[in-house]
Amino acid sequence: MVKRRMDMTMDLHYEIQGTGEAIALIHSGGADLRDWQFIAPQLAKKYQVITFDGRGAGKSPPPLEPANYVEDLTRLLDHIGIDKAALVGHSIGGQIATDFALSYPQRVSKLVLVAPGLSGYEFSKETQQWYAQVMAAAPDVEKMVNLMLDGAIYSTVMNSQHSELMYEMTKHNTQRYFDWKSSEQIWPQPPAIARLHELQTKTLFIIGTKDSKDLFRIAELFKQVPDIRFAEIDGADHMPTLTHSGEVYTLISHFLSK
Repeated sequence: MVKRRMDMTMDLHYEIQGTGEAIALIHSGGADLRDWQFIAPQLAKKYQVITFDGRGAGKSPPPLEPANYVEDLTRLLDHIGIDKAALVGHSIGGQIATDFALSYPQRVSKLVLVAPGLSGYEFSKETQQWYAQVMAAAPDVEKMVNLMLDGAIYSTVMNSQHSELMYEMTKHNTQRYFDWKSSEQIWPQPPAIARLHELQTKTLFIIGTKDSKDLFRIAELFKQVPDIRFAEIDGADHMPTLTHSGEVYTLISHFLSK
């Protein structure tokens, strides 16, 4: 059973499935909690699974000031009454999870990062130019979405049975962007890129073999983490949560049960 909640003290849209040890799933950029729709129900057979729409995404309100995603997660866990949870973050969700674990290590039991971002990392000129091209197409949402999903990191998902879901999710959240009052982001300082050696949480890093060179550079940086293991998913791009959900679930489940 999925419980849906939103009230005046917590404005983010979130859902809770299952009972047991708490796991919070943090979605990727341009997505919403549908990022986890094939994985959350499986985890919910054993755990209490929290999925939510980040600020400005899905059914959550747009940012009215610079977004602080780490503090949003803190407020959400406090609101639900969870002192400690395993965190599973995808893309920017992985960046949020990493910064949260560095800021509040006592509140994170284990950390799973799926193709994560990393605060302080400067993306390659190619990636920056691609993103600039997408933004330059504004306010033509259709063109923005097509330019985004033409990116090499979405080649697998856009040639899969999940292409329609990916397109719909990206279009919805691109349209939501025009409601934002601020696109600035606040991250803990110093940035995580300078503090990875301080990360004491047991960590699993998952990446698809068809993800970008930037993500593999980030994977190299994460080798500084004292207790980390790496897993590659053959043939997956930046969206293994959709195209290889069974493999992602199995990796997460085994890691959490150890």
